[in-house]
Amino acid sequence: MPEIVLFEMERNQSRGEIADYFRQVADKLDSGDKITLQSGSESVTVDPPAQSEFEVKVGREGPEGGPYERSIELELEWDEDQDGTDGTGGDLTIE
Repeated sequence: MPEIVLFEMERNQSRGEIADYFRQVADKLDSGDKITLQSGSESVTVDPPAQSEFEVKVGREGPEGGPYERSIELELEWDEDQDGTDGTGGDLTIE
């Protein structure tokens, strides 16, 4: 099934600015509130359920021998018509 992108924003920001966005999202998740993302005239509101699939991916891409581009992706995923899914796999720790 093809993915439909409902909202996308990309720009260079400082570590502190990025951390502020993560904190705002974390606070919304913790309180159970809906999350509204807005950039310019575009916006989307999502309401993650109490239980969601959580994926963490670290990647490196580029031509063989470099230079490489590194990435960290944090993704929440859930079915729109369900209350969430039970995930599988081990616990995640961040050091």
